[in-house]
Amino acid sequence: MSPPFRNTIPVIASRRHPIEPSRRKLLQLGAAALLSPLGSALGAQMFPSRPIRIIVGFATGGPNDISARVVAQCLSQRLGQQVVVENRPGAGSNIATESVVHAPADGYTLLLVPAPAAINATLYHNLPFNFIRDIAPVAGIVRVPEVMVVNPSLPAKTVGEFIALAKANPGKINMATAGNGTVPHVAGELFKYMTGVNVVTVGYRGGGPALVDLLAGQVQMMFEPTLSTLPHIKASKLRALAVTSAKRSEALPDVPALNEFVPGYEATAWFGIGAPRNVPSEIIDKLNNEINACLADAKLKDQLVSMGGAPMPMSPHEFGALIASETDKWAKVIKFAGIKVD
Repeated sequence: MSPPFRNTIPVIASRRHPIEPSRRKLLQLGAAALLSPLGSALGAQMFPSRPIRIIVGFATGGPNDISARVVAQCLSQRLGQQVVVENRPGAGSNIATESVVHAPADGYTLLLVPAPAAINATLYHNLPFNFIRDIAPVAGIVRVPEVMVVNPSLPAKTVGEFIALAKANPGKINMATAGNGTVPHVAGELFKYMTGVNVVTVGYRGGGPALVDLLAGQVQMMFEPTLSTLPHIKASKLRALAVTSAKRSEALPDVPALNEFVPGYEATAWFGIGAPRNVPSEIIDKLNNEINACLADAKLKDQLVSMGGAPMPMSPHEFGALIASETDKWAKVIKFAGIKVD
């Protein structure tokens, strides 16, 4: 006869007791907790617990790289974790962007967002990402104006005189550019678009060679960042007609803003920080707060001003709005000028 109540007695069929959760189950529960609002807030409080990378889509030494390293140094001190800069140049920063798009959405891989990100959306066809959709805006860093400079042999001493000279001599003034689709290039095309002047665009492979020919008088005018033009302006080897920011630059306080002659004109290089989409908002906000605190530091501000820039503190929403508006603006200019990548 079968013993009574046999089926009510628990039978141990394996070494793990059936009422004890498995290790996998515990991990699942832990992950679910971190995804909850309370867990997400806790994760943000613990962030960062290891080093952070900022991916830069250009080589070392330029304004992109300098901006990233200035912020990385300050963030390292404020966050108590090393923030390292990793350069992945190529395709106008698209290679770096794609690597961040596919990175884990945990806040440990960030992107130095440059102004070309807004240009590339129209300039390049069939990109494997949608920048506005796939990169979450974190914070702004700095605006760096271009300078409209001419060779001193050109008789124009103001923007108004330049416009009059160009209209009186259509197709006879050459405008050098740092390459198709670069910020100096589209800044020049925007100037042509808004003034109706007919100057000939001469493309170079980089600002350096273009600047050499401008100094030699092979071309007559170009738009180029303050960082590279400032020494030549101070040495009177180039004449600065205007800066392209909405207001005058601290680096060139006596040089007017171009919009003083062409109302509504603005074309600046700018840099900020982005992250893969779906990074928790608490981590985005924490990074934003720390970056804005860095930009308020007098020493860091001096570093940015020395490269001809002005700090650009913004909320994530404000930085996202800037990217969207710049993408729309440069799309119109690229189509007007028929700009194509080589």
